[in-house]
Amino acid sequence: MGEILVLVSVFAIFIPALMLPGPDFVAVVRSSMTKGTAAGLLTTLGVSIGLGLYATLSLLGLSAILVEYQWLAWTVRVLGGCYLIYLGVRLFFAKPQPVDVTADAGRPRGNPLLFGFLVTLTNPKAVVLFTSVFATAVTETTPLWLMALMIALVVAASLTWYAIVSLFMSSSPVIRRFRDAQHWVERAAGVCFVAIGGRILSDSRNPVTP
Repeated sequence: MGEILVLVSVFAIFIPALMLPGPDFVAVVRSSMTKGTAAGLLTTLGVSIGLGLYATLSLLGLSAILVEYQWLAWTVRVLGGCYLIYLGVRLFFAKPQPVDVTADAGRPRGNPLLFGFLVTLTNPKAVVLFTSVFATAVTETTPLWLMALMIALVVAASLTWYAIVSLFMSSSPVIRRFRDAQHWVERAAGVCFVAIGGRILSDSRNPVTP
């Protein structure tokens, strides 16, 4: 019964946090609407791998490391914020490209999987979420199978949610509707990344609480 209570308490926080728009959500929407279903799903996979990695590190004691070494937590936040701003500026000034709604439109250019992974990996809010919720939800007596289940549920929830987002945003009717607005989608995504990155840098002036 105690294991069930741990799972419920953890995912009652994680699921709403997952569904709130943030860097991961923006990345999946951007890939799906501008490059098609395959790119959106690959970005979804990259995001899910990143979240799974953070969950694993948290359960292995990342929170204890960040509490012990505050400079490391600060470095993670600053580097993550700078990367998101850099990515946002690139998206904002990207040249418009036509959206092809044929079958070949789903073929991603570049590496959308790596794109999703890096966006998640450089999102300091993911560090705070996992270190504050996941790492503090377990003790030295927590069974290994429960920690493995928590990691698996994180990846499964992320894959499910962002796959739904990707499939909707990359559907032909949606692409046709927003075909003329593609460049503005790129710019909007860029503004979101810059705003989130700027907020992270601003918050980095305050101590990080695990």
